[in-house]
Amino acid sequence: MSKLDVAGIQQPLTELATSRLEKLEVFSSIASTNTYLMSQQPPEVGRYRVAIADHQTSGRGRHFRRWMSAAGAGLYMSFSYTFAGVTRELAGLTLAIGVGVIHALQQLGIDGLTLKWPNDIVALDGKLGGILTEVQSGSSGNSTVVTGVGLNLDLPERIDFGAESDWAHRAVDLKSISDGPPARELIAGTMVEQLYLTFLRFEEYGLTEFMDDWRRHDWLLGREITVDLPDKQITGIAAGVGRNGSLLVDTSAGQVEVISGSIVMAGPRDGDG
Repeated sequence: MSKLDVAGIQQPLTELATSRLEKLEVFSSIASTNTYLMSQQPPEVGRYRVAIADHQTSGRGRHFRRWMSAAGAGLYMSFSYTFAGVTRELAGLTLAIGVGVIHALQQLGIDGLTLKWPNDIVALDGKLGGILTEVQSGSSGNSTVVTGVGLNLDLPERIDFGAESDWAHRAVDLKSISDGPPARELIAGTMVEQLYLTFLRFEEYGLTEFMDDWRRHDWLLGREITVDLPDKQITGIAAGVGRNGSLLVDTSAGQVEVISGSIVMAGPRDGDG
């Protein structure tokens, strides 16, 4: 597979997104695009950097779980952005990015996508992609965030995501849910444009700006779920997300707000059979 073309990736970008892009780097293979950007000099306030790869040898998901990144099977990109000062509600940024990913793929004619709290892109009840957000430390008084997005484009016949996908029966790819996925450069460029706009909107409005869109695409909403918490396990009905990015779960003992936890089981939505 040929290396991604930088000019092709930049073609969909608006003048604004192009003017604020500090650096875009493309790799045939890399350990992790997130790890790479975390090790680089942060972009200036209001500017961003992007690293994109066809293959990762040490991709990561939440809680340091391994993200399977077979060569040529997906698109892996990370986006580094510096907010002025300490921005609000950083815990909700991953949810906002999920909405941005949905918008990018819809723009490319790919519909029927949903979001599973807090960081999974879902299609046909399987995992299409995932998001990882990390805060880059610094002494400038500003907040630099590195957000990675992995999308399955054309998976091998059998791929095992292990514990990372216990909530789903399988992984899915863009090839299986579309007549033919767009060119990798077009996908990457559209994602860069939409994620830049997402960061701008989040910086100004916080997660509130994305709540309605999240609810429309909430894969968990109304499902009976089991959640692993640091000190216990709870079961209840998923009731949406809070304005701080938390998962709301209606249990027999009342509503529980989950700030950090893992979905280990998700049943059908009421009325789905």
